[in-house]
Amino acid sequence: MTGLGVVFRPQLPPERLRAVARLADDVGLEELWLWEDCFREGGISAAAAALAWTERVRIGVGLLPVPLRNVAITAMEAATLHRMFPGRAILGVGHGVQDWMGQVGARVESPLTLLREHLTVLRALLGGERVTVDGRYVWLDDVALDWPPDGAVEVLAGATGPRSLRLSGEAADGTVLTASTTPDGVRRARQLIDEGRESAGRTEPHEVVVYLLTATGPDAASRLRAELTDEGLESVPDLGVAGDAGAVAKAVQRLAEAGADTVILQPTGDEPDPEAFVRFAAEEVRPLVP
Repeated sequence: MTGLGVVFRPQLPPERLRAVARLADDVGLEELWLWEDCFREGGISAAAAALAWTERVRIGVGLLPVPLRNVAITAMEAATLHRMFPGRAILGVGHGVQDWMGQVGARVESPLTLLREHLTVLRALLGGERVTVDGRYVWLDDVALDWPPDGAVEVLAGATGPRSLRLSGEAADGTVLTASTTPDGVRRARQLIDEGRESAGRTEPHEVVVYLLTATGPDAASRLRAELTDEGLESVPDLGVAGDAGAVAKAVQRLAEAGADTVILQPTGDEPDPEAFVRFAAEEVRPLVP
């Protein structure tokens, strides 16, 4: 079965999260995803609150920008969430938006090297290993978590370009693709991810999560078109979906057939009713997605 979720977009004030998360739990939504966009909500703090307010829904963070975070802190926070809320936290890391990283003095010369080092060490720490490493960007001396997760946990990576996608296949447990990814883009991403997995000798499953820009309601088409235009993506075919549950379910299925394991509906930034959008996804779209 294709996984289905919704993004709580950080254009909403953080005080709105409680109602949305509780509704997601009540209506049976599988996953609610959060973003750590500069300079809006913090990813770990928002995830911890959402997990504490709910009982069942899985909470994803896509993504934590690695230039902002010492890998030991990322590991400590991730392990804490996984121990307090077993099986319900989904954490992804990524390059971060480079302009934002520059604004805070965290931009690095080689984002790919940093992500590789961060992923390798983060997965080792979460696996209970003691790590000493002297990398280009990541440096640890005899570090191990006192409270690693009970059992294996997955670390996802956000990726867009070919080198990042290959790296995700090699060094991450899953990949998060942005809403600018068409079905053909998912197929290409899967190929590149598999190249990375093969080079690293990895044979375990690798989950691919794809955001799908989604609008519903009487003004759905105009809102979708406006957002795509704002992002400079209006000329890209097969990107986003506007319409009723049937139209959305078909768009989800196209991404699934292309290789997506989970599709996360991303409402437009001006979505007028986030709670209604969550209910729409869980009660109307989910039954139509095999």
